[in-house]
Amino acid sequence: MAPDESIVHIEGPWTHRAVHAGGTRFHVVEAGDGPLVLLLHGFPQFWWTWRHQLVSLARAGYRAVAVDLRGYGGSDKPPRGYDLPTLATDATGLIRALGETGATVVGHDWGGLLAWTMAVLDAKCVRRLVVVSAPHPLRLRSSLVTDPFGQLKASAWRLGFQLPLLPEHRLTRHDAALVGRLLDAWSRPGWPEPDESRTYREAFRIPAVAHSALEYHRWFGRSQLRPDGRRYARLMRTEIEAPTLQLHGALDPSVLPRTAQGSSRYVAAPYRWRLLEGAGHFPHEEIPDVFDTELLGWLNDPEPDR
Repeated sequence: MAPDESIVHIEGPWTHRAVHAGGTRFHVVEAGDGPLVLLLHGFPQFWWTWRHQLVSLARAGYRAVAVDLRGYGGSDKPPRGYDLPTLATDATGLIRALGETGATVVGHDWGGLLAWTMAVLDAKCVRRLVVVSAPHPLRLRSSLVTDPFGQLKASAWRLGFQLPLLPEHRLTRHDAALVGRLLDAWSRPGWPEPDESRTYREAFRIPAVAHSALEYHRWFGRSQLRPDGRRYARLMRTEIEAPTLQLHGALDPSVLPRTAQGSSRYVAAPYRWRLLEGAGHFPHEEIPDVFDTELLGWLNDPEPDR
């Protein structure tokens, strides 16, 4: 029997609530008071990926808010709207629904691609930008062509997601065992622990989550040659004016460090790159103490370096 949305209401030193933005209901998890830091998760996860940072950011004097993105966890799962411009509108609307005009935006994986997009499409809403395991979307797009034996090969699993129906079945059968295998394959040896893997596998089995999650990948792949994809690519050539921190695991086999590192060309503001040794695709969970030291050190720096 498939689990229901209540399983993502995991208890901790935080509060759960629903916030409506642009006609969509989002499940958010909040801790602390102070400047807003919005935390955006990636695939195949949900808000819980930021459990360490909810605690560390709140302790450091920030208002940390982690959200289940459209289609995930306890948020709405509409049939459409999984393109990056719509997702960016979701997230900037959420910032305003939280009572703020702007925030520091921290995004991992798909949340990172979304964060890059927000910084272009609604620049005033993104005061600072932190991207984790996520190259600039144009950098990712070009690397699939220019690095066939590197990033294209590392992304081969995504090609299968373009098929209808079958990928949803593969991801959810046997209690979402494939989700657990992906987490194992993309992370450092020893992570995740069995209970962590089980939590993500169960959340991915919530009805409509697998389909919604795959729609992100399908839009990115199929839009490359469509007018909407070309419009998006033109927009994303705009230089980013928000101070930017880019963090990447040195062992990441899913998004290669060399793919992410070329993203600085799209940032006009102060920019800092940090390669985190001993971490794979999920550095904020695999080595949270090291990750938090980098994140908080940069957030607390009034004039972040280039």
